[in-house]
Amino acid sequence: MRFALFLPLLLVSAAAFAGAGCGEREATPLPFQQKKKGANAATEAAKLAELDLADMKNNFGTLPAKYEAKSGETDMNPITTEKVALGRMLYYDTRLSKNQDLSCNSCHLLDKFGVDGTKVSKGHRGQLGGRNAPTVYNAGAYVAQFWDGRAGTLEDQAKGPILNPVEMAMKDEASVVAVLETIPGYEDAFKKAFPDDKEPISYDNLAKAIGAFERQLVTPSRFDKYMAGDKTALTDQERAGLTKFVQNGCTSCHSGSSLGGSSFQKLGLIKAYPNQKDLGRYDVTKKDEDKMVFRVPTLRNVAQTGPWFHDGAFDRLETTVQAMAYHQLGKELPEADVADIVAFLKSLTGEIPLEYIKKPELPANGEKTPGPDPT
Repeated sequence: MRFALFLPLLLVSAAAFAGAGCGEREATPLPFQQKKKGANAATEAAKLAELDLADMKNNFGTLPAKYEAKSGETDMNPITTEKVALGRMLYYDTRLSKNQDLSCNSCHLLDKFGVDGTKVSKGHRGQLGGRNAPTVYNAGAYVAQFWDGRAGTLEDQAKGPILNPVEMAMKDEASVVAVLETIPGYEDAFKKAFPDDKEPISYDNLAKAIGAFERQLVTPSRFDKYMAGDKTALTDQERAGLTKFVQNGCTSCHSGSSLGGSSFQKLGLIKAYPNQKDLGRYDVTKKDEDKMVFRVPTLRNVAQTGPWFHDGAFDRLETTVQAMAYHQLGKELPEADVADIVAFLKSLTGEIPLEYIKKPELPANGEKTPGPDPT
């Protein structure tokens, strides 16, 4: 790939927790899966809705128009028009995969809020990945990339899937550069994007271009209008849900402009998480304290980015909220509270920048451009 409601630290995307197969007895529901009505949530909407806006701004800040690379991140990688244009082409180009049938957009569909809607994504020759594909929208705010935080920046992250044998399966960096050098249109595009480089076509520059493009994948929502002072931007129920979200301590982890992504947290902090096969950040650090620790996800667009959790455990947002309260806080939330919190989470669905993400015309193959390799 630190809270209180840790609500979706663990919106660690994916599908269903467990299903009874043919001839199997249905599993006994966990406590949070048993219905609890709660009291008067509908009538509490107005009375619970008034939080101090100044305090909320301290928790959430302001959503930026873009996420510039911070000092020390990939030599700053300043965003330029030429770099973004190149990054957009590379994001959609399937020639960066061994069989030329996969691109960044195959698993992180930009017109689908940056996800593919599956428990785990299919890669080279239909191989299945080990974790749910997180959204790329607003990912520039993250403290680290991937669920286990093994990549420090968007630029570092962009390098990984292309060479992963389960994903895009290219042999090595040199092989990727060799393909790009056979495509005449890329020679000019890299020169424009990196005019001071003696050898502009490089794997590092590929990553910088994709990173620059992704740093402007930002999705403002009605919540931002509310934070700017428009109290009519959210309904009474959504404001009640925001109140309960804060009161339950969710902002301990889901804070900042991206409502998450700025910290790591253990999944199953109070009540152990059933799936212990994936140990999260431990696989990176080999430290016992990092077992079952994952990077907290953003809650922006969360209603559109299921299934949730790193292992695809839940396909309903309501159940995901209940699970977070149960595993992270040891609480069993009333149905009414869950409904209000879910209403608030839906207000975080933002506007997809359709013009910005429009697939560009990709440069044509050259005479020496290799064809697909399905092996």
